Amino acid sequence: MKTIISLAVPLALLCGPAWPAAVSTSESMQPERGYSRENKAPIEAAEFMIVAAHPVAARAGYDVLARGGTAMDAAVATQMVLNLVEPQSSGLGGGAFLLYYDAGNESLHTLDGRETAPMAIEPDRFLDDAGDPLPWWQRITGGGSVGVPGTLKLMEEAHRRFGREDWAALLAPAIELARNGFTVSPRMAASIAEAADRGLTDFETTRQYFFDAAGNPLAAGATLTNPAFAVTLETIATEGSAPFYSGEIARDIVDTVNARRPGSIALSDLAAYEVVERPPVCAPFRAWRVCGMGPPSSGGLTVGQIVGMVGTFAPGEGEFDADEVHRIAEASKLAYADRAAYMADSDFVPVPIAGLLDPAYLRRRAALIDAGSAMPEAAAGQPPRLDASERPAPDLHAELAGTSHVSIVDRYGNALSLTTTIESGFGSRLMTRGFLLNNELTDFSPVASVDGVAVANRIEPGKRPRSSMAPTIVFDADGRPVLVAGSPGGSRIIGYVANAVVAILDHGMNPQTAVAAGHFGNRNGATELEKDTGLESLRDALESMGHEIDIGDMNSGLHVIAIGEDGRLSGGADPRREGVALGR
Repeated sequence: MKTIISLAVPLALLCGPAWPAAVSTSESMQPERGYSRENKAPIEAAEFMIVAAHPVAARAGYDVLARGGTAMDAAVATQMVLNLVEPQSSGLGGGAFLLYYDAGNESLHTLDGRETAPMAIEPDRFLDDAGDPLPWWQRITGGGSVGVPGTLKLMEEAHRRFGREDWAALLAPAIELARNGFTVSPRMAASIAEAADRGLTDFETTRQYFFDAAGNPLAAGATLTNPAFAVTLETIATEGSAPFYSGEIARDIVDTVNARRPGSIALSDLAAYEVVERPPVCAPFRAWRVCGMGPPSSGGLTVGQIVGMVGTFAPGEGEFDADEVHRIAEASKLAYADRAAYMADSDFVPVPIAGLLDPAYLRRRAALIDAGSAMPEAAAGQPPRLDASERPAPDLHAELAGTSHVSIVDRYGNALSLTTTIESGFGSRLMTRGFLLNNELTDFSPVASVDGVAVANRIEPGKRPRSSMAPTIVFDADGRPVLVAGSPGGSRIIGYVANAVVAILDHGMNPQTAVAAGHFGNRNGATELEKDTGLESLRDALESMGHEIDIGDMNSGLHVIAIGEDGRLSGGADPRREGVALGR
């Protein structure tokens, strides 16, 4: 069978100094700000497929799949390489959510590797002396924003359950790259340059890694080595996650966090970390079931609510027109209102999961949508079996748009959707043992209550902050997976994923066309249209319906695989970033 690759990347790029000329650069690009668009052809395959955010990382996963590894094996290899080639977005110092469809048992598993708050955290961590939230960049940088990382424990636990290849062998590609060097991509170089005055030079270890001896940001095409990370991975390859959570690596994490704009992580916090398997969150959408991650992610619930409401209307045809954009934007307002009110870590606060996805409730919410007129800011609804007095105060703070997504289908029919993050680009800016540490604690509401009413997503010891990550697998009426999807993008992730699902299932778009389509969305405020796309032409029609319009950059990283009735695979990699789809 011929190997089909969406971007020609010579294997020499694994260690060589060059970068494909076809990948252009954007001088003003932040990790999750607009990267130059690259035309990418639809990719098809018969046996297996991976879509990931960097060609070298995708190739590492592809090689695992080609030699007979499972989707989970490939995800381990891919994540370890992403830590090197896309460090601004994910890595061992962060957290992740994983959906895994086990074809042998015909079962869907959702694993929570989200970071946790240290037990000694204070509820006013991000408030000044007057009780007001600190400026955003003061919250992000330093140890005070770092949560207990979960990505490595998630990879290890999921590999134990769903992998078949040797653990150490899966880490070997990343170890080789860390030792011998890899090429700095245009996106990574631009990310470093933009973050230079946003805390990336504040800490010596980080500054020495991302800047040259003269203090200049690393340039695209430079060869970068990371011997410290190679040693870290070699330790993990032979000893598993134990040194990271209770040994020498754990001690270095604690020392790094507590010595620099200090936080409060203790060795006991790392030792106590656990991956949690949670029930999948599934919503009906016409003949399909759209399944995602439940709380502490708001992604599965909010995507489910949007498509559930959209499903009460007739499907659109062709390109998205003003009427359909209006309907989806209004459904999004309603869903984001419920998200702000109810969604948080369900181990700490009651989240009305079943009520929020109850078909009758979604029909009532959809009935609030006027076909010709935009509603003002939406209010949260009252899901079934929830008393109005139980409604928390809304948490309206936005998440920054770090993160990466991996979609995989293997030769055995297993499907994997992994969204992985260190929060904002470069996380807390703290680095130890060759990897960056997250700033996920800033995903909590900085205030614990509003007008005396508690916020569901308030800071509490041991709690996991609310996330918008929305790894998604869609099933047909027979329980067969037909779509694997996900994206980075902060609180816009939800809209990116929901719109891609609608574009593919309602409009019949192939995955590449769907991920390349212009973005639109509404987070219970202005209706956002992606600049420099055909959607800008809808402005007048939407404004005539009462929409406030905001046209700007909407930099997703959608990675989608569709599975046809004949088992053939079709993949799409977002043209806004440097990711690729690889299949055979």
